[in-house]
Amino acid sequence: MSFDLVIFDCDGVLVDSEVISCQTHADVLSRCGYPITTDQVFRRFLGRSLKQACVEIEAELGHGLPDDFSAKLQAEMYSAFERDLQAINGIADALDALTIPACVASSGSHQRMRVSLGATGLYDRLAPHIFSSSQVENGKPAPDLFLFAAAQMNAKPSACVVVEDSSAGIRGGVAAGMTVLGFHGGSHCRDGHADDLRAAGATLVFDDMRQLPAILGRLSQKTSPLAGFSAL
Repeated sequence: MSFDLVIFDCDGVLVDSEVISCQTHADVLSRCGYPITTDQVFRRFLGRSLKQACVEIEAELGHGLPDDFSAKLQAEMYSAFERDLQAINGIADALDALTIPACVASSGSHQRMRVSLGATGLYDRLAPHIFSSSQVENGKPAPDLFLFAAAQMNAKPSACVVVEDSSAGIRGGVAAGMTVLGFHGGSHCRDGHADDLRAAGATLVFDDMRQLPAILGRLSQKTSPLAGFSAL
C-alpha cells in the first residue's frame, strides 16, 4: 500500500466529543417529546448526520420535531463544547508526525466543526481541508463524503486511509474503496467497541492516536505483522 491522504472523522477521532453530544442530544430530544437515553443515542446515531437521525425520529413520532429543535440542540451542544471539550489525547503528536496530507470528513456541520475544532485548537491546523456531510447527497454509511473529500484533495480513493470511530463511518470508508482504521480510544468507547469496528470492516483497530504514524508506515511498507496493534 502507498497512501497519499489521511481522512479523519471529527467527533471521537479528533475531538473527544461523543459523550457530550450524545448526552445533549438525548436531553433535548426527551424534552421535545421523544424520550431517549444517552446510550440509545450512542447505539442508534453515532457517526450519522443529524438530518438522518431526525428523519427516523419523526417517522416514529408520526409528526415533526418542534421547529426550534435544531436551534436548541445546537445552542446547548456548542455551549458544552466551549466549556468542556478536549482534543483526543495524542492527536497533536500524530498530526505533527504525519508525512502526507490530511483532511476531515465529518457527519457534523461546518459550523459544528468550527466550534469543536476551534475549542480544541485544531481548526487552524486542518482548515481549509474540512468537509461535511452537508456537501453530499448521502451521509455515512454511504461512501459519498469520503469520495468527495478525496476528490477535493486530488487523491485516488485507493490511496486514502480513513480513521473512524463509528461502524457507520467504517462502512462508508470501505464502500469508498479506502483502507479504514478503527479508532477506539475516545471516552465514549466501551467494551466491545473494537469488535464492532472490526465487524464493520476495519483493516485494523487501535486506541492510542500516537500510534497512527507508525501504523501508516508499517502498512505502507508491507512488512511483518503490526506487532502491538489489533489487526484482523
